[in-house]
Formats: sequence, structure tokens, C-alpha cells
Amino acid sequence: MINLGEINTLEILRETDHGVYLVDDDDNQVLLPNRYVPEGFKIWEKLDVFVYLDNEERPVATTDMPYIKRGDFALLRCNQVTDYGAFLDWGLVKELFCPFSEQAFKMKPGGWYLVHCYLDEKTNRLVASSKTNRFLDNKELTVAEFDAVDLIVSHPSDIGMNVIVNKKHIGLIYKDSIFRDLSVGDKLKGIVKKIRPGNKLDIALGQVGYRNIEPNADKIMKELQDNSGYLKLTDKSSPEAIKETLQMSKKNFKKAVGTLYKKRLIEIKPDGIYLVE
Repeated sequence: MINLGEINTLEILRETDHGVYLVDDDDNQVLLPNRYVPEGFKIWEKLDVFVYLDNEERPVATTDMPYIKRGDFALLRCNQVTDYGAFLDWGLVKELFCPFSEQAFKMKPGGWYLVHCYLDEKTNRLVASSKTNRFLDNKELTVAEFDAVDLIVSHPSDIGMNVIVNKKHIGLIYKDSIFRDLSVGDKLKGIVKKIRPGNKLDIALGQVGYRNIEPNADKIMKELQDNSGYLKLTDKSSPEAIKETLQMSKKNFKKAVGTLYKKRLIEIKPDGIYLVE
């Protein structure tokens, strides 16, 4: 299946006057215009291409990569506003359309706006929306306290800065936790500091540190730091070896190692555990 708004890996099927046709495993085809065809290409060579609709609403491929893909959030510049809506620069020849109904505030040419790109089911077109909160949901969280998360700065509030968490949830960084200038659209790393009633996420900036984790994981981190970032222990180590080194049970060891691995603080290799630099 060839997916609109996404990067597709397709094979070159045949050459025409207008370009080359690419094909997927299900024999679906799409044109890659001449301007994007690489020199010295070969039939059945694989290419990574972005697929969207051209000015005549036909699927077309490009080797140019857009600033935003389907399902993503990004800060884009408004190039023009017409009677139908705004047109945004997303790095491709055809601009990305944002209808008036999807504008949180009326867009103006030259302005920059944080938007979400999605596929409109009625028109089958890729469109943008600056009403980003409607694409986020905290009802069922996919994160836990102290998880490392990817953030996009959304909009300020009276008590701090709202952020998009892992492209799925909305979170808040309180003013007293902000020690640098933040602008809408900034992409950052952070930690889930606390989950409050109603699945409200309190976020802190920076990578998670060993002081933010449970005691057994904290102990393993300290042991790694005291041993040049390496411990000769794995999940196959005997309970006796684990107890002798760390004074904890194998069950608690495996749980703590899992926590550290999830936080991207350690690497697990066949010969032991390594501290991530």
C-alpha cells in the first residue's frame, strides 16, 4: 500500500516521458516526476519517497522531504491566505492547505504557526490544523512517571508552558521549572515528573537522571558509576552473584534493570550492563 503523507520505500518499475513509475509490493503505482529522478537510476532500484497529491489531486512522489509528515506537529510559515484558507510552506512545491475552520487564530502571511498534519477523510487530502489539542488525548496514557519523553512546545499559559508529549499527549512545564527561553515549536527532551488526577502530566526539561528513579535502579546506577560504567551482570546471572554484588534479589534486579533500560540510561549486552554515555 502506498501511504499519502508518509515516506514510502518503492521500486522503480518503468520509465516514461514524464518520469518513472514506482511500485509497491501490491502493484500500486505512483509517478516520480523527472525533476526528482536520480541520475543513473536502475529499474527495480528502491527509493525512499514522500507521496502526496499534486495540483490536480493525483498521487505523486517526491524525493524532497517535507518539514512535516502525516501525524506530525511542526512550526510552519504561512505563505498566503486566500478565500479558502491559508497555504503553508512545508518544503514542497505544492503548499500545505489549512482551512479557516482548522485555524485556532486567523493566520496571516509571514506568520509562523504550530500545526498538525492529517489526512482529511472527506477529501482524501493532506491538510494542516493549528487546533493541535484536538489531536492529543490524555484519557489513556502511554507514559509513566519518570519516563523520558519527546516534547514540542505548544503554547504558553498563566502558570507555565504547554507541551506536546510524544506526539500523543498534552503536558505542562511549570514556570518555576523553566530555566531557559522556550518558543512555540521548539523540540526538546524531558521527563514525566508527575501524573496528577485526571491524567494531567507535569513535565520537567532534560534527560532523566538516576536521582529520579526508584531505589534499586538508583543503586545500580551508583554501582555502574563506581565501576567505570560496567557491571558483569545480566538477567542470566545467578541470584547469588546478584546478591553478592548489589545486595538485592534477582527479581528486584531485573525490575530495576528494566526501568533503567526504558529510561535509556543503560545498554544491555551479552557480557553485562553498560552505562550510556
